[in-house]
Amino acid sequence: MRVVIAEDSAILRDGLVALLARRGHDVVAVGDGDALVAEVARLHEATPPEQPDVAVVDIRMPPTFTDEGLRAALMLRERYPDVGVLLFSQYVETRYATELFSGNARGAGYLLKDRVADVSDFIDALTRIADGQTVLDPEVVTQLMGSRRGDGLDRLTPREREVLALMAEGRSNGAIAEQLFLSYGAVEKNVTAIFDKLDLPPDAADHRRVLAVLRYLRG
Repeated sequence: MRVVIAEDSAILRDGLVALLARRGHDVVAVGDGDALVAEVARLHEATPPEQPDVAVVDIRMPPTFTDEGLRAALMLRERYPDVGVLLFSQYVETRYATELFSGNARGAGYLLKDRVADVSDFIDALTRIADGQTVLDPEVVTQLMGSRRGDGLDRLTPREREVLALMAEGRSNGAIAEQLFLSYGAVEKNVTAIFDKLDLPPDAADHRRVLAVLRYLRG
């Protein structure tokens, strides 16, 4: 993969570069949101184009350490929709997740720095985002699920909420079945029930998983 990292902490930035480069990935790192957008534009306009597969973006970066990374990520989604975006933050900030995922959630993710304990999990998340999947940290999902009670979510059973939470993490039906110790058919039935209770029309079959996740991400 070709990865661009936007991280103001020099130690963490260099660590991510070394981690990915050792595994054969092409990595460029910058220290703020403006530099991220400029670097992706440079790669996009190169001859031949070298558009990155994924941008890994911290939310709080210079100069104000509030939402510079988020604004850069949203700009990338608008200008370069084929570039995956992973918010890699120390904090659970549901408003930021809502803004990132309220448009096209494909190829987007939000992971917490302190909870990524296994390098292989981080690489797997980047790969899935590059492939157009949606990846969310379980803790982010828990807080989002807890803050959204309307729009049909209150009609879901506890099991259906578990399935929806795993869908939000980008898990396939097979992976959900394995994690919850259910049969594949049982997971399919729960997913269908979720779609029905959230009033998601059958003609949106190709996108209903994303729509179900977005239902509680939207404020």
